[in-house]
Amino acid sequence: MQNTFGKLEVYQGIEILQGDMTGNMKKKVLVTGATGFTGGHFAHRLIKEGYMVRVLARPEEDVKNLVAAGMEIVRGDLTNPDSLKGTAEGVHTVYHIAAAFREEGVPKQFFWDVNVKGTQHLMDEALKSGVKRFVHCSTVGVQGEIKHPPAKEDDPYNPGDHYQASKMEGELLVLEYIQKKNLPAVIFRPVGIHGPGDMRFLKFFKYIQNGKFHMFGSGQVLYHLTYIDDLVNGILLCGTVQGIEGEIFTLGGEGNTTLSDFVETIAKILNKPLSKIHYPVWPLWVAGAFFEAVCRPFRIHPPIYRRRVEIFMKDRAFDISKAKRILGYQPKVSLEEGLKRTAAWYMEQKMI
Repeated sequence: MQNTFGKLEVYQGIEILQGDMTGNMKKKVLVTGATGFTGGHFAHRLIKEGYMVRVLARPEEDVKNLVAAGMEIVRGDLTNPDSLKGTAEGVHTVYHIAAAFREEGVPKQFFWDVNVKGTQHLMDEALKSGVKRFVHCSTVGVQGEIKHPPAKEDDPYNPGDHYQASKMEGELLVLEYIQKKNLPAVIFRPVGIHGPGDMRFLKFFKYIQNGKFHMFGSGQVLYHLTYIDDLVNGILLCGTVQGIEGEIFTLGGEGNTTLSDFVETIAKILNKPLSKIHYPVWPLWVAGAFFEAVCRPFRIHPPIYRRRVEIFMKDRAFDISKAKRILGYQPKVSLEEGLKRTAAWYMEQKMI
């Protein structure tokens, strides 16, 4: 096996660039979003695989753990193209994971500044530097509510909020750069992510732990999650499998579940009973609309958000067969095992 960049070898039946995932060749990669949950897990995985990792971080972000792991830090802001100059120089692959994610108390334009214009600024730098692959993190949210689950990658766009709409525009821009500027890019869409370090699902665990969880609606809406280690494996495949430029992949767990089964699994793990009472969901949704309308002009966080209520109302299930077929992607952690590990981390951190 020659130690020459660009040669191919077979890894678990998939053609990859020689050295990728084997640790035999040091390549420099750029990761955005490494101070966050998904980006952080992924950047640390890259270090373990033997990559040289450069991290783009905003000036105010804490990067001590990244530095301690041996990562190179460059300070910059996706919304400021001047601050990104030279960021991708000498880089083989860019993994763009950073995003403005459903932040409250910020103007709508903020999502477009980060998720669309910021992506454009980074792609421009990637093109100038001649990177070999640009891996873009989108979201299954670009498809909004799923009318005919499970959704495939080529099912229609149907974003349901500012965040999802901005991510759709960002994804479309990446596709435009692929077609018109020959950017060697791959797009992945993760489904709901959980695992140690995640804070999005903490409320579920807390409410079930203290007996305050209430089910609104039938509980039979479909739900789909991805354990963080499986997602990291999928992202790495998006950056290393050959001949997939221009493709979009949904990365999720093995199969979906119902919301009722999801919360019952958490209750079983925590050894806590669940109320059998189901409450109507529409009054809660109307209350969310009311509080949003009243609170947002004053930059006050509403006690109820419609988007959080919609978890009780909308099917969220996806088909991952394309990623399995083309990438060799195979989730290994079951939903129950992933939730057990997540619960154990919450307990270690004394969060529940």
